[in-house]
Amino acid sequence: MEILELGPVAREVGGLVAGVRDDQLALPTPCPAYTVADLADHLGGLTLAFTAAAHKSPLGDGAGPSGDGARLEPGWRDRIARDLVILAEAWRNPAAYRGTASAGGVTMDGAEAAAVALNEVVVHGWDLAAATGRPYRVDPAALDACLAFAASFSTPESADMRGDAFGPVLPVAADADDLTRLLALMGRDAGWAPAERTLNDAGASRTRRTR
Repeated sequence: MEILELGPVAREVGGLVAGVRDDQLALPTPCPAYTVADLADHLGGLTLAFTAAAHKSPLGDGAGPSGDGARLEPGWRDRIARDLVILAEAWRNPAAYRGTASAGGVTMDGAEAAAVALNEVVVHGWDLAAATGRPYRVDPAALDACLAFAASFSTPESADMRGDAFGPVLPVAADADDLTRLLALMGRDAGWAPAERTLNDAGASRTRRTR
């Protein structure tokens, strides 16, 4: 039984959450239906859901993954960063991997739940970094685990298993780095940027060329 280490990713994403400015909450994200505030709420909820899954315990009413930034309370940054650390600790316990676990209304075996939890934090961490223009560093071991997990449902033969939870798999260059490859398997373009930032970058490029 392989114990997944979520600690480095939890700390990285917790730092991103803690650094979100109020003026960034309405920005778009790579998740088309989510603003930064919605994404933060979703990330906080899935963190609680997968912590409960590790403990084999039910969530309270109103807890769990959603995606509604209006639910963010004062102090939400510190709360989510703290809960991410708690999530990582929960999945260090071998008992979390035994039997089944339930999260978001889906029951799976413990090892699969751990892989889903890690993948969710890694990918949504990138979503948040991309939306807020922050650098994102992912632990190589976590990337390896996520790639193995994502590859299992990213082939044409596994289309039914993939469902509509992710976008279509995108092509990548043969020499693409592991994060770019993972994002492509999740239907994300590693070059995504908000339209306003893209236009600003293009304008700056044109200015440099005309000087």
